[in-house]
Amino acid sequence: MTNKTEIEINNLTKSEVDKIFLKKIAQKTLSLTKFRVPQISLVFVSDAKMKALNKKYKKSNRITDILAFDYGEIIICLPQARRQAKLLQHSLKKEIGILLIHGILHLKGYNDAKKSECAKMIKKQEEIWQKITSSLV
Repeated sequence: MTNKTEIEINNLTKSEVDKIFLKKIAQKTLSLTKFRVPQISLVFVSDAKMKALNKKYKKSNRITDILAFDYGEIIICLPQARRQAKLLQHSLKKEIGILLIHGILHLKGYNDAKKSECAKMIKKQEEIWQKITSSLV
């Protein structure tokens, strides 16, 4: 029996994603946060699909970058991640990595509904990103 979390990645878009990189980000995030979960399902979707999911589960009729569900599913809107990467002037790979970390923090119980909680969560995900990327070099 292994302690490693099974990471399942489903890309429902036409764009490529680096699954090996994402699995490394997920495993390292779980390790750094001392968070254990048997499986994480990471799904990449289009704007239309994300808007529909956000409306159904969060009662918000808009596109969002990420949704995370307690049972271990993280859904990332790839077109939104691309727009955010451009806006923040960094790579799509970095944006997806940070969103994955963000999703895992949600699974761990972090919440970003309030401004103070959001700031704490952003600080934590940036710290994790820095630790992971410095070890991947």
